[in-house]
This record gives sequence, C-alpha cells and structure tokens, in this order.
Amino acid sequence: MALSVWLMDQSFSPFNRQDAILRYVERRQRVSINELCDQFAISLATARRDLEALAVEGKLERVHGGAVALRKAPPEPPLSLRSAVQADEKRRIGARAARFIHDGETVFLGSGTTVVEIAHQLHNRTDLTVITNSLLVMNALAGAQGVTVIGLGGELRPSEMSFIGHLTEQALREFRLDKVFIGVRALDIHEGLTNDYLPEAQTDRSILRAARQAILVADHTKCGRIAPVFLSPLKAIHTFITDIQTPPAFLEALTQAGIVTLTS
Repeated sequence: MALSVWLMDQSFSPFNRQDAILRYVERRQRVSINELCDQFAISLATARRDLEALAVEGKLERVHGGAVALRKAPPEPPLSLRSAVQADEKRRIGARAARFIHDGETVFLGSGTTVVEIAHQLHNRTDLTVITNSLLVMNALAGAQGVTVIGLGGELRPSEMSFIGHLTEQALREFRLDKVFIGVRALDIHEGLTNDYLPEAQTDRSILRAARQAILVADHTKCGRIAPVFLSPLKAIHTFITDIQTPPAFLEALTQAGIVTLTS
C-alpha cells in the first residue's frame, strides 16, 4: 500500500470511520466500494474490511461490489390504530390460515390484527381447542359453541391487548399443541423474524417452540423489513401465509430456505 493511502486510512479510528460509513450508506441506500474509497479517502482493502464488519454486526447488507442499507421497519403503532390497515389483505390471510385448522386439534393463536382474523373464521368448528394470549382472540371466539378457549394470563401489554412475560410462558408449558399461528413485526431473508419489544419477543420465542408446526401470517408490508429485536431465525417457521402483493423473489427465497409459502 502506498504511504499516502496508509496515512489516510489511519486518519481516524476504525470504529468512528465505520459509524460514518454506516450513516453514509443509510443516506444513499446503496453504495459501491469505490464510492466509499473516494468519500472517506481509504483503500479498497479498508473499505471491504469495514463493510464486512458492519455486515457481521447486522447493520447493513453486503452485496457484490458494495453494500445496501437495511430496510428498517417503522415503529409499530398501537393495535387499535392498525386494525384498518391492510384490512382486506388480513381478512384473506386469516381465511387461508384457518384452512390449516381442523376439528379436534389444539392450536395456539397469538396476538396481532392478522391473527385475530383467523379466529373470526372458526365459529363453525367442532371439538376445537384454542389457546391464546390475545384478548382480541378471546373476545372473537367467546360465542363459538364448538370451540374451547383457554386464555393465558401474565402481564398485559395494553397496546397489543395481549399477555406476555414469565407467567404466560410458564402457563404455555402445560400444553401440547398441534399448530401455532403467530404474526410478526418484520421478516427478512437474512435477519429472520424481528420485533419491536424485547419482552414480547421472548414470549413469542416460547410460543414458537410449543408446537410441531409454526405458521406465520403477515401481509406484504412486513416483508423485507427489520425491527430492532431479534425473535427467531427463519428455520423456526414451517409455513408462511401472506397476500399477493408480497414480491415473488422474496417468496422464492423463503421457499429455498425450506418454508412453504402461500398467498391469498
């Protein structure tokens, strides 16, 4: 390496430089290695090392010849404000997901506006047991004659109208479930399932481990996004049900990862 280039590479610490590079990538969304070399007066080798370090930390995505910014999911508004968003898509997803539920089974329905649409489809079932931590699901199935509803207690999260925490997770251990149906804040091919709130993510991990088959329901706005809290890798999911606006390339990548994908 030429002496002048070496001196430029040492102009400030690697951590400060990487922070500056990350902010630059987030502003530009996609950058090349050559562009970073010009912008920060660093060598090709240094630019590659910095991008690799940032990619390992999950702060950006490394691509051929450069890097792209992660698509961060915006903060999730309270459930009461989300019920009308993508309402048609959620109803269709709920109807499709309900086909996976059969009389005589014991299933878990998680929280969220998409999962509650599954509950609305179950009123004509027979000998069905639904376990849930969602007050909305409990209310939706309160009058269903052929459905036994078991609500898990715990700490109430008012914005989601759901119970989370140690007591919820402890109660969940008492059951053997056929299937789990769960929503998610964000889903990314590389980062897996992510959420906004750590205590809820911890409860959701317990939920995913509780059944032989985990079915994820989410509309297209959740796909290719990343939220702050890691929930689980893709391999925790067996089936993904979404709407027809989800990009085919995204669904194909999930299929390659061994997940059954369905659109409605």
